Amino acid sequence: MNYSFEYMDIILLAMIAGFIFLRLRGILGKKTGFEGKMSTALEKKFQEFNREPEPQIENFDEEAKKNFLSGAKIAYETIITDFSDSDNKLIASKPLLGKKIYDQFKSALLERESNGNYAEITFIGIKSATIKNHKIEENNSEVTVDFVSEIITCIKNKDKKIISGDAEKIKLVYDTWVFSKNIKSSNPNWLLIDTIT
Repeated sequence: MNYSFEYMDIILLAMIAGFIFLRLRGILGKKTGFEGKMSTALEKKFQEFNREPEPQIENFDEEAKKNFLSGAKIAYETIITDFSDSDNKLIASKPLLGKKIYDQFKSALLERESNGNYAEITFIGIKSATIKNHKIEENNSEVTVDFVSEIITCIKNKDKKIISGDAEKIKLVYDTWVFSKNIKSSNPNWLLIDTIT
C-alpha cells in the first residue's frame, strides 16, 4: 500500500516539474543562436517588425502606419545603441541595414577604432516618430521617417578623455531615415537604406 503512494508521489512530482519546465520555456523562450545584446522584449518587438505580415503596402492605412512606426522605433534604438558599442560590431543592427548603410556604419566604426576613440551613448528615448513620406518605386516601397530622440553621447579617446560631446547633457537629436522593402520579395524585412541630414 505504501509503495503505491510513493509511485503516485513520484508521478505527481514529475507532472509538476514538467508543467514548470513548459511554463519557463514559454516565458523565457528557446535559444535561437542570436548572440547580440537585445533584451527579450526588444527581440520580440524586432521580430514583430520584421516578420509579421502587414496590410498590403498600397493600402498604407492608419493601422499599417502605426504598426510600421512601432517597429521603426525599435529599429532606430537598436541601430543607435549598436553604433556605440565599444567592440565595434554591428551585431543586432546588421539585419536592419541595407548594404550601403551597413558599409558606411562599419567604415565609421573602424575609423573611430583606428584613432583609438570610442563612443558612449545613453539612449533616453524617442520623443516622436512621424512618417514624412511613403512612395513605391518599381518593386520597392520606401518610407521616410522623422525621428526626434533624446540621447546622451560623447566620444572619448584611449585615455578616457572626452574629445567631443558631453557625458552628462541630454541632447535632442533630429534624424530622418529612409526604410525600404521589396514588395515582391517573400522576405518581409524593412531595411534602413539612407539617412538624411
